[in-house]
Amino acid sequence: MINKKMGIGTLLNAYPDSVGGRLSDIVSLLKKPEFKDTFQSFYILPSVFNTDLDRGFSLIDYEISESLADKQDIADLHDLNIDLMMDFILNHISVLSHQFQDIIRYGDDSEYRDFFIDWNKFWDGCGQMTDGGYIQPDEKYIKNMFFRKAGLPILMVRFPDGRDVPYWNTFYQEVIFNTVTPLELVRSLGLQYQTAAEISTAVNAGLMAGKQPDEIDLGRWNCYRNETIEYLNAHRGYLGQMDLNIKSPLVWDYYHDTLEKLSSYGVAIVRLDAFAYAPKEPGEKNFLNDPGTWDLLQKIDDIASEYGLTLLPEIHASYSEKIYSILAEKGYMVYDFFLPGLLIDAFVRKNGIYLKKWADEVIEKNIRTVNMLGCHDGIPLLDLKGLLPEEDIQKLIDVVVARGGYVKDLHGAKNVYYQVNATYYSALGEDDRRMLTARAIQLFMPGKPQIWYLDLFAGKNDYEAMRKAGAGGHKEINRTNLSLEDVNVLLEKDVVRKQLELLRFRNTCPVFTEDAEITVDCNETIMTITWTNARGSATLTVDFDKDCYQIETKM
Repeated sequence: MINKKMGIGTLLNAYPDSVGGRLSDIVSLLKKPEFKDTFQSFYILPSVFNTDLDRGFSLIDYEISESLADKQDIADLHDLNIDLMMDFILNHISVLSHQFQDIIRYGDDSEYRDFFIDWNKFWDGCGQMTDGGYIQPDEKYIKNMFFRKAGLPILMVRFPDGRDVPYWNTFYQEVIFNTVTPLELVRSLGLQYQTAAEISTAVNAGLMAGKQPDEIDLGRWNCYRNETIEYLNAHRGYLGQMDLNIKSPLVWDYYHDTLEKLSSYGVAIVRLDAFAYAPKEPGEKNFLNDPGTWDLLQKIDDIASEYGLTLLPEIHASYSEKIYSILAEKGYMVYDFFLPGLLIDAFVRKNGIYLKKWADEVIEKNIRTVNMLGCHDGIPLLDLKGLLPEEDIQKLIDVVVARGGYVKDLHGAKNVYYQVNATYYSALGEDDRRMLTARAIQLFMPGKPQIWYLDLFAGKNDYEAMRKAGAGGHKEINRTNLSLEDVNVLLEKDVVRKQLELLRFRNTCPVFTEDAEITVDCNETIMTITWTNARGSATLTVDFDKDCYQIETKM
């Protein structure tokens, strides 16, 4: 087994096109004198791979995206002594993957027939077949299940023999009915040309109006309605993310091949996205299935160990559920999704009492964390349930929303986990002093600090990007792509330069080591965090009343 290494140096977090448009532009940025010694690691979001949707989280395969990067960019990052973190998405892959396309092409004869979860096979004997061709599970089997969207998580897939087969689809799906030409209808249905021309006009108008095939009126040619609908269904396309069947040996071959591929890129840390949805059993939870989730993680970790890869399981759950603690006890790194909200809370109440409580727990239990302020997904305030009083969590949500943030609940449900979408700078009231103080605290908290690129440049809420993204585009508020010209201007801002100085201090000061002793004290509005090792000490003193800090070192 290869020894695993993670390090606690700062971790840049960005899409490959977040600055300039290609990964090579970020490499050029990191070569600038201003960025010398500022980052040890780089978490490149998965649009660096061959993907189609969800800005990278719908993977077709793990080849480098030729439109955004190339392998030389990866080599250049290693030459800068920057190690990498990349995503591995356990629960699903894109319908455009060669595995799913093979099913569409060959149906029952595809070697990947059971690579994904056939809904009816999964629920056989656990419900009733519907007129729609899928089993409706009995209530007793699904009462503990959590579906992220309204209705059952099914995509009906047309097989070559004309059958519609339901497959499990937890996340996004889109069925695309293609417009038709008269020639296609003549060839396929044997229609006369003028008849085909009129039908194609009616069909295309209906599709452009957003109608489903069976909703389209063909007028005087309704006598050809059934064969026309069948033609449209037979030639439909799909977008979406299909759940993998972890009981298939081919899926485990895929998992092994993917980890080997990530290792070939020189990845040190593998962030496991959506892993908690992968284990499924009738009657059990389909999110954080116990013990299925932990069995899956152990098997993945066994493979990762062959390549010296460290796993970072990404999961959101309330503090009271203690999932973070279970992960830590099992030896995994843990995302510190509590820090972003606790910092905002400390600024609001002008007291770091709850922040100290969490820091003490991390230190006492020796929890290996990756901490953060902002990220590509949002500010996870509802994770704080059980750590902060409920009314204080709602107050934080109200504060961030009042400062321009957006809340999206899961298909209309309230009081379930979801992020508040805003840049961290805007969530802090676009106040430079608070931004710098928050950054200083993050860098002194135990763990490996993950730095969202837009926070580094004090990015503000991007309402225009939200508008352009349309429905469901709330996350774009914190994903502004910066041009190289933008960056050059922003590098002149005091709040940006001082953040870079803090990052350089964190990465070069010899007291920030994994064996350092960390102590946290809090007295009313004043909080101190001290790191001490054999080489000296560094103390951060924060005044939450004045939103300011100072750092003292002793060597």
